[in-house]
Amino acid sequence: MSASNGVHIMGRITRDLELRHTQSGTAVCQFCVAVTRSFKDANGEYQSDFIDCVAWRNSAEFITKYFSKGALIALDGELQTRNYTDKDGNKRKATELLVSSAAFTGEKREAAAKPTPTEDDYSAISDDDLPF
Repeated sequence: MSASNGVHIMGRITRDLELRHTQSGTAVCQFCVAVTRSFKDANGEYQSDFIDCVAWRNSAEFITKYFSKGALIALDGELQTRNYTDKDGNKRKATELLVSSAAFTGEKREAAAKPTPTEDDYSAISDDDLPF
């Protein structure tokens, strides 16, 4: 029996996006998505979880080209954890969504927002551009 690690989320991008490149030229974008829970808390309010995400290659380029802070985005991917040492020398663990694909949600966009995608843009996000 093999385990599956498929994650599907939809939420709003919490900050401005920035496309970066590794030393070898690989495109990468790290961002956070606020995902509203499907139930209310004791006060009758919906809470949100803030999911750290990382997209590579074509997915990173697609997301930074067509989405911006506050935009609703649908993401598929898998969870990954990694250990690192922070600037103060403390050992930390990060859990993030490794994005394999991104999609529009049908939400209307402002006219001055990002450019309208073409059919070629959609084909660019169908590849599985994971970093390994």
